[in-house]
Amino acid sequence: MGKVQQRHFSHFRFATPDFMEHQLKKRHLGPCVTFFPQPATLICTTDEQHKINLMMASWVGIVSKTPPTIAVSLHHDRKTYANILANRVFSINLVTPGLAVAADACGLVSGNRVDKHDLTGLDVVPGSVAGVFLVNDSPLNVECQYQREVELGDYRLVMGEIIEIHACEDAFDTGKADVKAFDPLVYLGGLREYWSLGSKQADAYSAGSVLLKK
Repeated sequence: MGKVQQRHFSHFRFATPDFMEHQLKKRHLGPCVTFFPQPATLICTTDEQHKINLMMASWVGIVSKTPPTIAVSLHHDRKTYANILANRVFSINLVTPGLAVAADACGLVSGNRVDKHDLTGLDVVPGSVAGVFLVNDSPLNVECQYQREVELGDYRLVMGEIIEIHACEDAFDTGKADVKAFDPLVYLGGLREYWSLGSKQADAYSAGSVLLKK
């Protein structure tokens, strides 16, 4: 780091000798997709013959609250992508540890060659929106209507407006949503491993307030 940069960063806490002594040692991985955790989900679609297809997907996330919108990144030659374009609707289903084997199988083979609904034996039921099907054993299902997409090299960032969310009733027995009832599985991109969540560590939109009071 040059002298100009040293002078510039000397105002910040992370450049102090005490911090430098305790900073984490890191290695450069270069440009890649090693980032985690990522949600483990199953994308459920149907083709023009109404045949159900299931795809394991972890590049999924909320991108807007108004309107409520979720996005999933798909390779342009995936059957799931073709199905979404054909029918303009799809569902995103949370994967639990109990669904890990079936979900992973859905990521190992192409729906163009294998009937993954038949392969996994997953129970799939109609959603609220015509043409949408949900994985019944998933505790959280999101019904989506195709809105738009962004081309990113070989991938397409598909955005779907959230039309309905189905959450397992058991999660609300105490009046407040119980995370343990959802038991979400997460995918560690780059490491190729699935993990369960640990214990609660803090309250969002609250824990950080202690710093604002200083």
